[in-house]
Amino acid sequence: MAVYLGIDGGGTKTTCVVADETSVLGSATSSGSNITRLGEARVRESLEDAVRQACATAGINPGQVNATCVGLSGAGRPEVRDAVAGMMGEIVRGHVEVVSDLETTLEAAFGGGPGVIVIGGTGSIAYGRDADGRTARAGGWGLAISDEGSGEWIGRAAVSAVLSAKDAGEDPPLLGEILKLWKISTIDELVRRANASPTPDFASLFPTVLKAAEARQEPAVKVLHMAGTALAALVTNVIGRLFADVKDVPVAMSGGVFRQSELVRKVFYNDVVAAHPHTRTKAEVVDPVEGALALARKARV
Repeated sequence: MAVYLGIDGGGTKTTCVVADETSVLGSATSSGSNITRLGEARVRESLEDAVRQACATAGINPGQVNATCVGLSGAGRPEVRDAVAGMMGEIVRGHVEVVSDLETTLEAAFGGGPGVIVIGGTGSIAYGRDADGRTARAGGWGLAISDEGSGEWIGRAAVSAVLSAKDAGEDPPLLGEILKLWKISTIDELVRRANASPTPDFASLFPTVLKAAEARQEPAVKVLHMAGTALAALVTNVIGRLFADVKDVPVAMSGGVFRQSELVRKVFYNDVVAAHPHTRTKAEVVDPVEGALALARKARV
């Protein structure tokens, strides 16, 4: 029996799936594996933990693996790809391929076909491929200057929104919730924390913003609405460059922001359809680890 591993390495979590030719045998999740943010030592630990736990669940040894595909942000850079390939070569046996999470997400959404995917996770990016294999991207230029609509962007926008509300004489409950989460008690402390170097983990605020929006707190609802619109704008840019004359463009969503926020999904869908009525947006949120597993199975071993 051939054994395959598919791994999705995100900014906040790493997911590993173990499978044979037809069935999933086990899976596990560990901490994030973004080398740029976390460093090689922590990424190696996350990958090893995810593989070890998934293989244990499947009742196999990592030495029995025939082929592995790892998809992660930043793997388009040779130094990242080579570093992760080296780590995986020490963890598993067999063929190892390291690719961008854009490739695994496209594979999960459309197989080898054309379409546009948008990832809304810790960061964000839109990426498309047309029927001739041409590709285009929008966004994803880094948390400090881009990644619109991402978890990090939402957290940063929420802090800005509650401070603006405070300036207007309001006292939004979300402000108190952010102070509590960050274990601080004053506006001055919040401002210092938000402007600190290195910057705080704004993405950690996303669950708090989500909960506030579900309670119909205005600053949170507004921020999530803005996130959906920003993510739709990324897709619109890619469609305009690759599919201007195409009547039927598949679009897919991926990432925790989409998975967890119905409001973001709704605003995103409505904005994309309004700008491009000829698109077909998948209702389900795509899981890139499925694409990684599919690519591992395609490897000739």
